[in-house]
Amino acid sequence: MRRTGTSVPWGLAVLAALALCGCARERDPEAPRPQQAGQPMDPVRTAARIAAIHGAAAVGDQDAVRSQLEGMNEDFRRSIRLADPSRPVDREAARMAARRVEGVRTVAWIDRENLLAIVGRNEQRSQATIDAICLQLAPLGDTLGVVVNLQSGAATNGDDLEILSRNCQLAPGERAMLQRHRQVDVIPPALREQQRLERQWAEANAEELRRRQEASMRIVERTTPEF
Repeated sequence: MRRTGTSVPWGLAVLAALALCGCARERDPEAPRPQQAGQPMDPVRTAARIAAIHGAAAVGDQDAVRSQLEGMNEDFRRSIRLADPSRPVDREAARMAARRVEGVRTVAWIDRENLLAIVGRNEQRSQATIDAICLQLAPLGDTLGVVVNLQSGAATNGDDLEILSRNCQLAPGERAMLQRHRQVDVIPPALREQQRLERQWAEANAEELRRRQEASMRIVERTTPEF
């Protein structure tokens, strides 16, 4: 059979297919993340809802009108970071669900918003573990009302002992509307940072500190009378 001028050589086609397969294998799927709140309302989605409301109202479909209005209200609530008071996370079920996350040893509620989880290894005190806990809690209610506080049970110094805190649906440091920032760490972050800077200074000036101590001891020895 005569090949046309536009046909692709068979060998080149095979190489291209293998290259595409290789690229597909290299793209690992991203780890699942909890639903995120605090984003502006999508204007395209909002316009589509308004059009659907007008269309449903024109034919007298009140159920569809109500459904679209509820959807708009939900979008607005999430955009202003307001937790749904009608869907609080069940506290006891949440404790059991969080315990299913790998590495989590102990789970307890500090108050109705703050969940404390203790993990077995320092490296498990991470944002990824918080994500995993929040995903377990998602079927139980609106996790926008939950702040996960993560502590390492294997900590041997102040840095590892620091508690990692985050609202399930917001960026680190952010809180939902009407949700207060609770100081969970025994050592406040400002004091911890001051101690870290002091340690760095002491390490950088260790030799100077040693000379000063030796000079002080010589002065003490010279000025101390012998009995």
